[in-house]
Amino acid sequence: MATWNSRGLRGSHLEEMVNLTNERYRSGGLALIQKIPTPIKPINIDKTSRHITLAYFEQRSTVDYIGAVQGIPVCFDAKECHGKTFPVANVHEHQVVFMEDFERQGGIAFLLIYFASQNLYYYMRFKELAAFWNRSKTGHAKSIRLEELNMDYTIQVRGYYIQYLPLIQKDLDSREGQANT
Repeated sequence: MATWNSRGLRGSHLEEMVNLTNERYRSGGLALIQKIPTPIKPINIDKTSRHITLAYFEQRSTVDYIGAVQGIPVCFDAKECHGKTFPVANVHEHQVVFMEDFERQGGIAFLLIYFASQNLYYYMRFKELAAFWNRSKTGHAKSIRLEELNMDYTIQVRGYYIQYLPLIQKDLDSREGQANT
């Protein structure tokens, strides 16, 4: 369990659940998704415990997770918030650019958002994220209200497993429906 008291570990509860889910998906042959570590440069190390006591991020990371689901490339970021709104600023511009480029290459990009106060897990499709992102950059709302979300993309949780694969399928189905119209 993460113990370093930094802003970068705010979503560690969610990430632990995603990691357990990803391991279950891997062992079942359903998906291979890996956590992408954020590169850090240690500055101070406690010699007795060998713990890093001071470090800085060497470079910006892209997204938290990347891999493949039944041959389909996927990338996503796991975000956690504690109110009924999700601040768009929690997603960084370089992440949006990476996700957009990833989708342009035929992959699926999305966010997994945990609204802790509501105990609600949400799959946000990239096109939905892009619309909220663009809205925030044009002087409009800088947060996403729970009421604005499509509740058809609420994620079922069973124990410690976040069942996001069915939402990837729903996302794919909606894309096929749009391509046929």
